[in-house]
Amino acid sequence: MSSLRNAVSRRAHKERSQPESRKKFGFLEKHKDYVERAKVYHNKEETLRRLKEKARFRNPDEFDFKMINSRTVDGVHKTEGQANKYTPEELLLMKSQDIGYVLQKVQSEKKKIEKMTATLHSLDNRPSNRHIYFAEDREEAKELQSRGPKGEMLPGSQNIPVRIRRKTAASYGELKARKERVQDLEKVYMQMAMQKELKKKGKKRKLREDEMVNPTSEPVFKWRAERKR
Repeated sequence: MSSLRNAVSRRAHKERSQPESRKKFGFLEKHKDYVERAKVYHNKEETLRRLKEKARFRNPDEFDFKMINSRTVDGVHKTEGQANKYTPEELLLMKSQDIGYVLQKVQSEKKKIEKMTATLHSLDNRPSNRHIYFAEDREEAKELQSRGPKGEMLPGSQNIPVRIRRKTAASYGELKARKERVQDLEKVYMQMAMQKELKKKGKKRKLREDEMVNPTSEPVFKWRAERKR
């Protein structure tokens, strides 16, 4: 019987809209709108209740390290910089791992450059299909030229399809970009290695420009010689 009851068409009851005489009061709230508004109201009410309960049972002698390691900026708690979170040994180890990653990327890029260079070199220096004949005099040379096929085109760049030319040009562009990337990575590696050495123990000083044998724009340091035990 329930299936038959559901099969019978029923009239769809629609809620009325705001009457014309009450348009000035705005949108007429429906039951679903009231449910949403009630949920939001009760959620806010529950949040206020929990906050009041926490404030009521707060321990005045309670202490947390964030009370001295953080500050309030525009009503928002901001944690101060944790500069001394790691020991010098841990910082040196982290720096070594970063240097190792950069060095690995440099080696990987160099291998890719070598592979691409070999491939492009083999494309540029492909073997020619022309035959070279040697003649004793000009008459024999003219006779050999007359024997050759008419309209024969030399296997040059003009015979290469446009699609292959575009791929070759794109490969050369990628090769150039990878070389620039290797140069940038090598600079980063040198800078990181210098920073790592400067963090180690030992007295050092920065050389002046007149003290350098080969003056450069990069800073040069000199370590004091120490006797090793």
